[in-house]
Amino acid sequence: MSKTLGMILAGGEGTRLHPLTSARTKPAVPFGGNYRIIDFVLSNFVNSGILSTFVLTQFKSHSLMKHLRQGWRVSGVANAFIDPVPAQMRLGKRWYEGTADAIYQNVHLIEEEESDTVTIFGGDHIYYMDIDQMIQFHKKKNAVLTVAALKVPIHEAFHFGIIEVNENWQMIGFQEKPKTDPKTIPGDPHHVLASMGNYIFNTDVLCRELEEDGKDESSSHDFGKDIIPKLYPKEGVYVYDFTQNNVPGMEEKNRGYWRDVGTLDTYWEANMDLVSIDPVFNLYNRKWPLITHRPPYPPAKFVYSSESRTGHGINSIIGSGSVLSGGLVEESVLGHSVRVNSFAHVSQSVIMDNVLIERGARVRKAIIDKDVIIGAGTIIGEDLEKDRKRFPVTENGVVVIAKGSHVKKK
Repeated sequence: MSKTLGMILAGGEGTRLHPLTSARTKPAVPFGGNYRIIDFVLSNFVNSGILSTFVLTQFKSHSLMKHLRQGWRVSGVANAFIDPVPAQMRLGKRWYEGTADAIYQNVHLIEEEESDTVTIFGGDHIYYMDIDQMIQFHKKKNAVLTVAALKVPIHEAFHFGIIEVNENWQMIGFQEKPKTDPKTIPGDPHHVLASMGNYIFNTDVLCRELEEDGKDESSSHDFGKDIIPKLYPKEGVYVYDFTQNNVPGMEEKNRGYWRDVGTLDTYWEANMDLVSIDPVFNLYNRKWPLITHRPPYPPAKFVYSSESRTGHGINSIIGSGSVLSGGLVEESVLGHSVRVNSFAHVSQSVIMDNVLIERGARVRKAIIDKDVIIGAGTIIGEDLEKDRKRFPVTENGVVVIAKGSHVKKK
């Protein structure tokens, strides 16, 4: 049997998600009430049968390392592991200088595992994917590298590596984050084919290319900027159409769902995708379970039922240990151990663990990090000009409150 080694790039600083990343790396940011962002790629790996995985960490990694230790221990299965690997500076006193350099600095781990292929994925996106289907495509095409891709609007092209393919889905062109004139999909001038930053390499080719790139002092040591542009003209680089991926239990409306939650607005939007009556992204697919650390909290509780106050949640996700004590929650995602007191109203918001919304407070279109107290009678999200004097407010009007804040009525 061939062997595939997994490598997850989870060292992202996540500056555009500040203040959520002020004390944690981007893949460790909570998402969807129960999860961390990294749980999605790790669940995809495990559900796809990739059980030997290194998670490369770098910036502010303690929260991520703790989560991996609590929720992702593998034991009792031969040659199965999920090992976090902090930046070790084996090649000199420097941090990772690019995505390719992150792998190159840990190439000894690849060589020790003696795998046939290496699956290199990012750790900071929200999606389901049966990676084995991409591996089979890679083998069928006899590729040296396969890049996962999806269609995105042309105005978003500058965020991605933009790909051109022939009729056989072999790569014939690549532009890394073009600011002008991106190559559009033939016959579709409004969309481009974008790299997802997920790669499958033949191990020997990967090690060879990393060695050459590591010696090139002019290189930025990045897969998109350096490795792929040099490789595709000389060897068989193929592109896997993500929209053709079939996850067990997936409904047709969920096909092709992939979100880069790189900004506060996209993070909020992806959470809001979860709470509609018929969600475009379904957390409740039992055939493709999302794995995570589940703390020992009791079930959520809803109390008081009277004309003056009723604890209830509508079109919302309510985490375990949370208590809606006479408060109303609408179209929101609540994490673990959140309390919403009488006459409080939370709407269109993401509330992380251990937050207290006191009596009569109103919170609208907000992201509230862990361990926050929203004082009695406080109003957030209804007067953005007033909010901007106290908190970060995004371009789309989402108010963000940092971890550990105690917000009082003004």
